[in-house]
Amino acid sequence: MKMTAAVMYEQGLPTPYAESGPFRIEEVDLEGPGEGEVLVEVRGAGLCHSDLSQVAGIRKRTLPVVGGHEGAGIVREVGKGVTQVKEGDHVVMTVVAGCGCCRPCIESRPVLCNGITASRAQGLLANGMRRISRNGEPIYHYSGVSSFAQYAITLPGSLIKVDPAVPLDVAAMFGCAVVTGAGSVFNAAQVRPGQNVAVFGLGGVGLNAVMAARISGASEIIGIDINESKFSLARELGCTHTLSATSADLVTQVKDLTNGGVDFAFEVSGSKAAMQSAVALTRKGGQVVCVGLGAFGDMYQYDHASLVADEKVFRGSFMGSCVPERDLPRYLKFFQDGKMPVDKLKSGTMCFDQLNHNLDLLDRGEVVRQVLLPHG
Repeated sequence: MKMTAAVMYEQGLPTPYAESGPFRIEEVDLEGPGEGEVLVEVRGAGLCHSDLSQVAGIRKRTLPVVGGHEGAGIVREVGKGVTQVKEGDHVVMTVVAGCGCCRPCIESRPVLCNGITASRAQGLLANGMRRISRNGEPIYHYSGVSSFAQYAITLPGSLIKVDPAVPLDVAAMFGCAVVTGAGSVFNAAQVRPGQNVAVFGLGGVGLNAVMAARISGASEIIGIDINESKFSLARELGCTHTLSATSADLVTQVKDLTNGGVDFAFEVSGSKAAMQSAVALTRKGGQVVCVGLGAFGDMYQYDHASLVADEKVFRGSFMGSCVPERDLPRYLKFFQDGKMPVDKLKSGTMCFDQLNHNLDLLDRGEVVRQVLLPHG
């Protein structure tokens, strides 16, 4: 079938992206679904900082590739052998899809799955197939999803059914922003009532961490960002305090507010400066939960003697350490019950011709979450 998609042919183009145009809007061919595959009509795709990393070339991809890893849509056709979803189901699309057989999957840690890593790195679906082309030339899949398109072929493990009452432009944000931010609090840190947390980076992921901390009963929830325009929304969603990341006395302010430091510091931005501050304002015996991805191979420094003497913990949390089948229904219920108003994170919607311009808005920190509507 023919469809419109946003295709990236080159990484590392300069800003402003509205001028360099990392995504070309083109008509491409989509095959399938084959055996064990699902055709999804994409109704919403979130624009994420991970997309910025891809565009900037911080994390290399097999090119050319159809972008997008966070989305939601409607199942239009299923391949032979698919029983998990059926035609007409509303689904959230997520990059977390384990093979079910390797050790991490058996231990209920599909984000660490060994089985699909190689295929994803090659720009293929988890079953090793490629279903996109243009004029007979191959185009690759991004993280097994490629939601910057009108349709997507993916595997059932990447899809979670959602109540049709949930708007699909909102449901799209659950595929990455919600599972990553909320999961870092619920799964990785397991924040308990009365504990204190700090969240570095108040974008889509960070604000979901704030909402999850409030649900968990955290006492002090301190939001930290370089862009103070985000503070009002952060306080509305659960922050008890908001502080500028550029304040010279940031660490002192946090320690004064929490009687010695936070129990958990969630570093969402991937910034080395933020990481240093996160370590400094975490109490003795506390944890720094590392959520933001820097460039692969990039080295971060810390004072090893203080780490040992203060018994602090560095904990990585990829995609919220989530199990999609377990976590996404819970988070969607929080949304429907009004406990997690994810819809307030949506800065706006866009069509394909606005995609590169909106990358610039995200890069400058002027928006939280923008959602591409592939069908207008």
